[in-house]
Amino acid sequence: MYFTDRGIEELAERRGEESVSLEWVSERLRDFVDLNPEFETPIERFATWLARLDELDED
Repeated sequence: MYFTDRGIEELAERRGEESVSLEWVSERLRDFVDLNPEFETPIERFATWLARLDELDED
């Protein structure tokens, strides 16, 4: 188990029943980077990965 798995599990447990838009997620990611600028690069990579998932599935 990776360290990040704990956070992902907590997210699923606490908010797993909610439905949110990707616009909402994008805003939360912007908020997070504003508060934690040292995470700008990993958040950028994550957002780009999410945005391009359909392209990855086609290969």
